[in-house]
Amino acid sequence: MCVRGNNARMKPVPIKTVMKPFPYSIQIDAPLLQARKMMLEHRIRHLPVMQGHDLKGIVTDRDLKLLLGPELGSPDPVGLTVEDAYVEHGFSADLETPLAEVLAYMAKQHIGAALITSHGRLAGIFTTTDACRHFAEHLQPGVTSDEAPQRA
Repeated sequence: MCVRGNNARMKPVPIKTVMKPFPYSIQIDAPLLQARKMMLEHRIRHLPVMQGHDLKGIVTDRDLKLLLGPELGSPDPVGLTVEDAYVEHGFSADLETPLAEVLAYMAKQHIGAALITSHGRLAGIFTTTDACRHFAEHLQPGVTSDEAPQRA
């Protein structure tokens, strides 16, 4: 999406304008059940994975379901850590990356979240839910997710 300036030229919208800054994150050696608890408590599906202050990847609710599901024999989650489930080096983009580039890559690769970085450090997260919210606001300025129709 772009914004028209006074001279009618299209100016790319950087991802930093629509990302969620300072997302919840989890340490790589944290218990897997802690990741699940955080996701449920905060109603999120993606957690950046950190080792100290270094971004290592991402763990999603889908990663947890696949690891703990019947395909792998439904292992006992008590001894598992985030490291057992996370995706190393998840998709990341710099704060200044144009939104259109991030959206195109996410769509092409079927990715649900982009980790947004500044100088190699985690600065935010952008998910498909954020994309839907931004698109709804673009189509109908002032609309909020609170106004969306409820599920039947």
